[in-house]
Amino acid sequence: MTFITDIVSSYVHEAEVSAIKHMAMLSAKVEGAASLTWGLPSFRTPDYIREGVKTALDRDLDAGKYTLPDGLPELRNLVVQKHLMETGIEVSASNNVMITAGNMQALNTVFHTMLDPGDEIILTDPCFASHIQQIILFNGKPVYWPLDEANNWRLDLDRLPQLITEKTQAIVLVSPSNPTGKIFTEQELMQVGEIARQHNILVIIDDPYRDFTYENQHKYFNLASIDRFKEHVVYMYTFSKAYAMSGWRLAYMIMPEELKREAMKVHDATMICTPRISQLAGIAALELPSNHKQEFQAILRKRRDLIVERLSNVPHVFSWQRPEGAYYMFPKILVDHVDSKSFAIDLLHNAKVTVTPGSAFGPSGEHHIRLAYCVDEDTINLAFDRIEKYFVT
Repeated sequence: MTFITDIVSSYVHEAEVSAIKHMAMLSAKVEGAASLTWGLPSFRTPDYIREGVKTALDRDLDAGKYTLPDGLPELRNLVVQKHLMETGIEVSASNNVMITAGNMQALNTVFHTMLDPGDEIILTDPCFASHIQQIILFNGKPVYWPLDEANNWRLDLDRLPQLITEKTQAIVLVSPSNPTGKIFTEQELMQVGEIARQHNILVIIDDPYRDFTYENQHKYFNLASIDRFKEHVVYMYTFSKAYAMSGWRLAYMIMPEELKREAMKVHDATMICTPRISQLAGIAALELPSNHKQEFQAILRKRRDLIVERLSNVPHVFSWQRPEGAYYMFPKILVDHVDSKSFAIDLLHNAKVTVTPGSAFGPSGEHHIRLAYCVDEDTINLAFDRIEKYFVT
């Protein structure tokens, strides 16, 4: 043990790099590995956005400069229009909207703003792996709310009130879900909103996948569309998935005015502002018409059908439930194994297929793996050709 270990925060020391990124880094060292681990869309940023940025670079003499901490007014006003069109709720560009460097940085800002040591955040179990690590890094405690796997990962609403304590600050929801692809119903989400309001806690909505609901578009419901929950909901939308802008690091938050004032302190001290060039891309994305989302969704639906078909060929290896949205499968491992982490590492080294161990997504994720089908069809087919060969009956 070196002195470095002694000076590192115990909370940082206890945290881990996301298993998604860890497996991606291991995969990069295995030549020819077929990777289904990272939720990185294979799509190129649409041309109209790229061209819009080029034009802005030519015209905006301040393109390389800081913006105001909460973002360019033009972009915040476009966000207000988008939110009104999607939810029917009017918000203020000045009082409620903050432009962030992706939803990860948005959550980082909110957790940093609200967590004192020992404060609790309720996470669905399974949940997005990085949410767990972010809470730990801010001295908070993730509290796991197990989903009902037998009923396709439904919310167990009877259990939620039992998890709320005087330390509870918020409930985090992702719907469609990462990693299960589950879309929570309007009735379920309304109950969550009422419970949060009764206990005076927040509901934080991390919403990367709203545009990928396939034949289940009618099931999608946004709790931010209910006026009486405005003071209890923080809504986060990222451009990473639906606009193929993961590397641009761009998102927005809509939050209560008082919380924005407090969160601005954190955002300014850590980011100053979201990169202006990315905000210019966001303006192009929201200002100009495009039908690329429909195209992306059609391609992803085809890939989902392919991965479902390929999983059906290995019923002795996995059991699974069809995802309703997003672009992940979360099958249960049926073959003999010690745990999901050792299974994933064994699969990488012996079959040259990269998956994410389900244990990274919370206790209920153990003995599962996450498969991302946002990759091209050739990669999906190569991965399952190898899986079928490796687990030959």
